[in-house]
Amino acid sequence: MSRLIVGPFNRVEGDLEVQLTLAEGQVAEARVVSTMYRGFEQMLPGRPAADALAIVPRICGICSVSQSVAAALALADAIGVQPPPNGRLALNLMAATENAADHLSHFYLFFLPDFTRPVYADRPWHAEALARWAPLQGRQQRAAIAARQRWFTLLGTLGGRWPHTHGVRPGGSTRAIDAAERLRLITRVRELRGFLERDLLGDTPLEPWLALADAGALAAWVDAAPDRGDLRLWWRIADDLALQRLGLSHTVMLCHGAYAQPGGGWALPRGTWRAGDAAARPFDPAAVTEDSAHAWLNAGETAARHPAQGQTLPAADKPGAYTWNKAPRLAGEVAECGAIARALVGGVPLLHDLVARDGVGATQRVLARVRELCQLVVWMEDWLRALRPGEPFHTEHAWPDQAEGCGLTEAARGALGHWLRIEQGRLAHYQIIAPTSWNFSPRDRDGRPGALEAALVGAPVRPGETTPVAVQHIVRSFDPCMVCTVH
Repeated sequence: MSRLIVGPFNRVEGDLEVQLTLAEGQVAEARVVSTMYRGFEQMLPGRPAADALAIVPRICGICSVSQSVAAALALADAIGVQPPPNGRLALNLMAATENAADHLSHFYLFFLPDFTRPVYADRPWHAEALARWAPLQGRQQRAAIAARQRWFTLLGTLGGRWPHTHGVRPGGSTRAIDAAERLRLITRVRELRGFLERDLLGDTPLEPWLALADAGALAAWVDAAPDRGDLRLWWRIADDLALQRLGLSHTVMLCHGAYAQPGGGWALPRGTWRAGDAAARPFDPAAVTEDSAHAWLNAGETAARHPAQGQTLPAADKPGAYTWNKAPRLAGEVAECGAIARALVGGVPLLHDLVARDGVGATQRVLARVRELCQLVVWMEDWLRALRPGEPFHTEHAWPDQAEGCGLTEAARGALGHWLRIEQGRLAHYQIIAPTSWNFSPRDRDGRPGALEAALVGAPVRPGETTPVAVQHIVRSFDPCMVCTVH
């Protein structure tokens, strides 16, 4: 056996290192290391409760709206306030704008450039991949960057600014949308629809593509025009490299639920899913714990804790620790979250069919993210049409002296949760579990590896590789955000 340390990774938000044990040309064991500590959970206690809405978004510059929404939901739970219908729709629109941008960035800017590497120069598709997706030079890279830049102008109208949008509040949104602004927003959403239908899907409307129900229908769509659109080319590349069987998951799929509907429920339903399940199972937030046995945190802690009672105390010299990330568990089980979990919990037929055939691998994770990007655009058009200009966007409320709250939502990368307690009008406790905390968790005190650590086992390593391309594909299929992980 031999050892290999891969990192720091490029095209990853934050600092990441992966320690690999190799045997017989593949990964035998992996340890995922979050190398940075930031301490937001220690900044918040002692401050007025409303300060969370200004501080928490600064955890991350690319998913700050998701952090804002989770904080607002936790405060709303503590206060006992509900946004009006317009407020719910506005929060959904802000969160969906950011999540769609993250999905677009992940596909075009983070994942596709790996196929332009010299290691693939002998593949028949390599020249076209270079022309389309070479970093900063490929024609589709440039087109995607331009589309993303124009897309983000939505948040100037919806929330006043991005990142760190301050329009998100427990009672809804402080930024009311008038009729003229709604029309401009619909126009901008349709611009992204045009890019997706033309460039991503190769002149295919979103609705019929979203209706593809199984692997056969998807294959027929690819074969009908194999050179049209970036998704078709990527699908053929992924099939050529057998990415559908790379980085297989062996865990529970978790979705907190997202995009609350004015009539109740979520556009993306809450629940869990396991291989073989015919339908999703309920999710119990009380079953969530954090284990710090192998984290540089909480020295001397002898048991996992629910985040409502959790603590985050640095212990940089702790024996046996190798990361700043705790190990979240669901009723003691490892869980994976993200777009693939949302699709499986939500019963998307295409992803269920692909997973039944091949399991949850790199291809399925990326396709789920692309499909959700297309779905969000359709939903956003509906939500904008449902807004009622002139009606309230926010419910006024008082701040309690004593209260507890939990805010659960879905960021682009998966399940995000905030737990807080208010005493004498100030925050006395604040704990956060981010999506990458779940996916990139270390081993727990029973030695069970996290979702990525398990998915990396069996990844091929070519002779002489110091940054194995297969490892890169698997890591990026989870789309990590390390600065949220080490909040």
